[in-house]
Amino acid sequence: MSQRPKPFSMIREFHLADWFTLGNAFAGMGALFAVMSFLQSHEVAHLYYACALIPVALVFDVLDGRIARWRQQQSVLGRELDSLADIISFGVAPAAIAYGCGMQGLYDRIVLVFFVACGVSRLARFNITAEALSAGGDKVKYFEGTPIPTSLVLVLVLAIAAAQGAIGEQMWLGQMALAGFTFHPLVLMYAVSGSLMVSRIRIPKI
Repeated sequence: MSQRPKPFSMIREFHLADWFTLGNAFAGMGALFAVMSFLQSHEVAHLYYACALIPVALVFDVLDGRIARWRQQQSVLGRELDSLADIISFGVAPAAIAYGCGMQGLYDRIVLVFFVACGVSRLARFNITAEALSAGGDKVKYFEGTPIPTSLVLVLVLAIAAAQGAIGEQMWLGQMALAGFTFHPLVLMYAVSGSLMVSRIRIPKI
């Protein structure tokens, strides 16, 4: 007779690197909650917290890969965990921060959804490419499209804007009315970032 799996058996199988990956996801979720708190209280400190947690997520993201290689414990589970954590911290959270800063018009939302969709697509392509190359025994020399953690640049721009009071109605580049709906030109930086993620630009693997 087969033995029953022990309670929390999946958690028991986590490697050290996987816990750092979860730290990445925790930071991303913390950023989302901070944005929600800002929208409720309008205290800009919460927006700073949200922006600050994205670099924290990046630190966890970098460390989990290095720890996995150091301990030689890379796994398919770890790779999938990493992608799911990345979409929270570097896809959904930066989009939510943009929304919190005032990019709340219909066209703004369309661009932010496009950005997140590009991030999801980029991560899916990353996993397929890595699996295909590793199956043949070859090292992955490059990946296509800019990595999703580059969204940190967008968050830094918004953090500076918040520090200068350039959010909401004071947002840089102002706002426009198109067909009765509001559009903030600054949101186009998210469109550019998303497009670069799904582009064919070759990024060397470090």
